[in-house]
Amino acid sequence: MRVVVHGSELAAATAAAALCSVGHQVSWMPHAEFPWQSLKDADWLVSEPGLKTQIETGEASGQLTLVDAVPADLDADIHWLALSPDQREAAEAYVAQVPGQQTTPLVIVNNSTFPVGQTEKLEALLGHSGQVAVALPDRIEEGRAWDTFTRPAHWLLGSEDEWATQQIRELLRAFNRRHEVFQLMPRRAAELTKLAINGMLATRISFMNELAGLADSLDVDVEYVRQGMGADTRIGFEYLYPGCGFGGPSFSRDLMRLADVQHSTGRESHLLEHVLDINEGKKETLFRKLWNHFQGELSGRTVAIWGAAFKPGTARIDHAPVLTLLEALWAQGVTVRVHDPAALHALREVYPDQPQLTLCEGDFYAACEGADALMLVTEWKCYWNPDWRRLLQAMNTPLILDGRNIYDPTYVASRGFVYRGIGRRA
Repeated sequence: MRVVVHGSELAAATAAAALCSVGHQVSWMPHAEFPWQSLKDADWLVSEPGLKTQIETGEASGQLTLVDAVPADLDADIHWLALSPDQREAAEAYVAQVPGQQTTPLVIVNNSTFPVGQTEKLEALLGHSGQVAVALPDRIEEGRAWDTFTRPAHWLLGSEDEWATQQIRELLRAFNRRHEVFQLMPRRAAELTKLAINGMLATRISFMNELAGLADSLDVDVEYVRQGMGADTRIGFEYLYPGCGFGGPSFSRDLMRLADVQHSTGRESHLLEHVLDINEGKKETLFRKLWNHFQGELSGRTVAIWGAAFKPGTARIDHAPVLTLLEALWAQGVTVRVHDPAALHALREVYPDQPQLTLCEGDFYAACEGADALMLVTEWKCYWNPDWRRLLQAMNTPLILDGRNIYDPTYVASRGFVYRGIGRRA
């Protein structure tokens, strides 16, 4: 098929690379605000495992062409829109100007997170009876984008047109061989389902964070509670890990988008508002533990932070807990030394001239030299099994504040440290 991918999001880059890898002729047109010249060296693209290599392979084979504008004589079969939520007007302008001028049948794939009902509005901008818009919500996971696209657990396909459904099945046939991955539903249902999934996941996380606080006050190890809850088949173990808050460009935006959808219908979402409030509060939980340990005497101290990205496998720090944590520490006169395998460049862009911040590249133990505490914020695999003897020698105060509960409290304490996790302590 002849496919045009429009957008500068991770979803657009992944779709362009994956579709051309299975034989489709793909033209990728990034959004004008983020052209390929600025995208090709972006931290999030470079750090995404294998993705840039796949893009380069597609270009070399001739199956992928990067364009600034769609050629006027290109009659595409599919126009795949993967734009950011704030580019809705740009999506409408694009559809009206490009596929809207085409006189042959085509399918618009709305792979963006727009308000519920937007796919129908995009279809209304098309001028041919054989031109249809379908919703195929973005389910890409940062850090494993290629795998989640090429080996999907399931696709939410919002389509009410049999021919358009067949076209999408053919487009993605190469990724639908192991088992049936399409869940067919009306377009509005697909758009709302994508938001509802992330709303439920965020609610589970925030509920566990609330329980962790309660467990802490009752002197109960929340790990027992998590294991007991997860063993109940009605609940399961997924997204039951308490921590120091979630972030990311997609997860946070989807929650706010779902709240906006409810607000626009006259329904106030007290639950979602509370979920978001809990999450923002949890971003300061490691700071509060530090404050309590030193009884508020923080001025002049040094804190090491391992991990700045909002999750392992990405270089992004959008809405990341580390941003809130840094501001709280600096306000108390704390000097911070941060290590992260991928996100230091992004942190440097946000805080280019912060005298209380030192970015430690390479050796993550260097961040702990002379530190009064070590805060684990992002659970990169390189942090899971540190040299505890070396760590003890490097730090002024043997205090471990584990924001992801990746360490065993008893073992860490046996190595001479004071351990405080999220609902766990030793």
